[in-house]
Amino acid sequence: MGQAMEAAATARRRVAPRPWVGAVVVPAGVPDHPGFIGATDGRTGPHAEIVALRAAGDAAVGSTLHVTLEPCSHHGLTPPCADAVIAAGVARVVVGVSDPDPAVAGAGIERLRAAGVEVVVGVAADAVAAQLAPYLHHRRTGRPYVVLKVAATLDGRTAAPDGTSQWITGPEARLDVHRLRADSDAIAVGAGTVRADDPALTVRLPEGERGPDDTEPLRVVLGAAPAGAAVHPCLELSGDPAAVLDELGARGVLQLLVEGGAGVAGTLHRAGLVDRYVVYLAPALFGGDDGAPMFAGPGSGSIDGLRRLRIVEMRRVGDDLRLDLEGI
Repeated sequence: MGQAMEAAATARRRVAPRPWVGAVVVPAGVPDHPGFIGATDGRTGPHAEIVALRAAGDAAVGSTLHVTLEPCSHHGLTPPCADAVIAAGVARVVVGVSDPDPAVAGAGIERLRAAGVEVVVGVAADAVAAQLAPYLHHRRTGRPYVVLKVAATLDGRTAAPDGTSQWITGPEARLDVHRLRADSDAIAVGAGTVRADDPALTVRLPEGERGPDDTEPLRVVLGAAPAGAAVHPCLELSGDPAAVLDELGARGVLQLLVEGGAGVAGTLHRAGLVDRYVVYLAPALFGGDDGAPMFAGPGSGSIDGLRRLRIVEMRRVGDDLRLDLEGI
């Protein structure tokens, strides 16, 4: 399953709104075989299982197929993978997580078992679910997985009193943000941020880090972007934040990266609409209370109202610290 996850990671930026899936076919009687590996092939090509089965050829007969996501059982852009697995003569299928998409939702597993294929579900489920979190969330809720990114000093300030904020974090952290952008289907900022900073919201990565099939994320402005702003062309949305997420989900946005400002961050936080917080902390202090905060608007009125989070990842990025947090 680890090999399958590695394969899935290579497809992340070139398949959405399809899930990035990896698969490995291990021939029967050869437990130390490196496996025939496949990953979802672009936005319209074959699924990971089919890629791996084609690579295996006749070696698929009696084999074990390891796949991160439940094989599909319906006709979509491609024929059902479950049927192809059965036809290939696979004896055993090991699945990371079942697919919550209503078109699948266990039907692929049932079809395999009805055909006499042994199916094991839940291998490395937590790790696979984390890798596929945006897809799984979208299929369960119809909304994108919301990642709120904040860059701040150790005392929680995102800009100086005069409004300057470039740069709080170092170049390594800023490059890491571009990788986060590349993994997202859309990037959103408030209209105030557009007026103040005029961000382009494009992905800028070193040569070799982007593939020819990688596309730029959809640029979203919450409010109206001034004419001539660098963010154009963009999608301008306003109104209830839950309705905005519904609209983006309907457009096939699996992961939405929210980059500011403090008003947008506060609104989404108070509404409980943030799925993951990514906080870059710089080893710096403004040393006062007059800098811009991470969140604008009213916070919790008492300690009992704090939103408790858990740290799911923590790592150093250059001189800065990246914290990934989710709700408990």
